[in-house]
Amino acid sequence: MFDGNWRSAVNRGLDPIGAVLCRMGLSANAVTAFGIVMAATAAVVIGRGELILGLVFLILTGLADALDGPIAKASGTSSVRGAFFDSVSDRACDALLIAGFAWYLGSTEPGRIFMLPLALMAVTSLVSYQRAKAESLGLDAKGGLMERAERFFVLGAGLAFSFVMIPILWAMLVLTAATAVYRFAKVWRQTNSLSSI
Repeated sequence: MFDGNWRSAVNRGLDPIGAVLCRMGLSANAVTAFGIVMAATAAVVIGRGELILGLVFLILTGLADALDGPIAKASGTSSVRGAFFDSVSDRACDALLIAGFAWYLGSTEPGRIFMLPLALMAVTSLVSYQRAKAESLGLDAKGGLMERAERFFVLGAGLAFSFVMIPILWAMLVLTAATAVYRFAKVWRQTNSLSSI
């Protein structure tokens, strides 16, 4: 949803910031690596129950993810290697952040509710894989109600309003699963069109 409606406008707004950071000597890969460190720190902090501090590190993770592209663009260093590193970083950050939620729930809630974030991690990985595989085949699998930007916002809401964290995670799981179904159907329709040519 974010990619389809606001991505271009946000990128235009971030381009000047990327140019400033580039002039300060920051590289896109360094910012990407910083994002991984922030996600790992967020996971530990969230797991230990320091949720507001975890929210701060989650925001820093998101900022790094948003700025590495504009920095690469400003420095003229966009490359296949950088794109690969960025994609791997996205998956690593997703896993780390959601693992932090699983750790926290496993430490504070009875029963097996810690499995909820793990189920979310599995479905999130499916959504990401669908897009990557579709693009490798020259197809489009973007779109859906719960893309990566939306997941960041919803996870942040879960940290800010921890008394409803579990319902928020359930809603996120349902919407992420709906996104996976939407992307599968979207790619399936495209392959039908190709088969008829």
